[in-house]
Amino acid sequence: MNARTEPAPAGSDATARPPHVIARPPLVRELLLVAGLFLVYKFGRQLATGHTGEAFHNAQRVWDFERAVQLPGEGAVQSLLLHGDGLAHVANTYYAAVHFPATVAFLVWLYLRRPAHYVWARRVLAAVTAAALVLHLLFPLAPPRMLAATGLVDTARVYGPSVYGNPATDSLSNQFAAMPSLHFGWALMVAIGLIVATRSRWRWLWLLHPLLTLLVIVGTANHYWLDAIVATALLGLALAMILPGTSSGGTPVSLRSPHRTATTARRARGTLVPAQGRSEEQALAGAGR
Repeated sequence: MNARTEPAPAGSDATARPPHVIARPPLVRELLLVAGLFLVYKFGRQLATGHTGEAFHNAQRVWDFERAVQLPGEGAVQSLLLHGDGLAHVANTYYAAVHFPATVAFLVWLYLRRPAHYVWARRVLAAVTAAALVLHLLFPLAPPRMLAATGLVDTARVYGPSVYGNPATDSLSNQFAAMPSLHFGWALMVAIGLIVATRSRWRWLWLLHPLLTLLVIVGTANHYWLDAIVATALLGLALAMILPGTSSGGTPVSLRSPHRTATTARRARGTLVPAQGRSEEQALAGAGR
């Protein structure tokens, strides 16, 4: 048995680009695509306005359902924020200022530093956002801060800052689009993407972002627990549908470490060639090292 593998001819597809190297999509196209998706979502949300009665009816149904299944009361989280004006103000600021900039920074970083992970992450975010828009249209929902039965305080209105105006005159946002919570869905996707795309032992700390986001959206009475649960389910479906098939070890191929992928590719191309003169056993061992 001859363990030597002939090198691939120069200029062939096997050597043109390693399988793990993924070219960045054109920057201008990506900017236009992301901006277009954002505008479609913003304008699409406006289609769900004007369903005030249905939104409050659904809010009462969600509130009653959460109590029926014995989910923790949102008021328990809000009571922690109301111990001081400063904490409530910080939570409102986090809600207003972190959500969108953090997601944009995540996509920019992936595009520049981890292009192999950028495309699937952008597709997942787009899929979750599109599904959320459909749910906003089909199931308008008033947030808990508007539902008197909750007994919750609108912390943004009382302590500031607030990103919403009077629901009757606010033409910039749809305040009856509480379910699902894209604040939480996007934050969870950012954490998952950074955990997958990095190798630091501290990368799991990125889960603090969705955890803080969850406490903020509930504590400020902008969302119910169920809004975050539905967002998580949508994200899970998007990940399952968009990610490619898994390897024999169960790890999604596109999410494998670039270092491991490169090594596997070199083995497949036979670039680990044993030195001439070794025994057959040594050659085989060297070829599989």
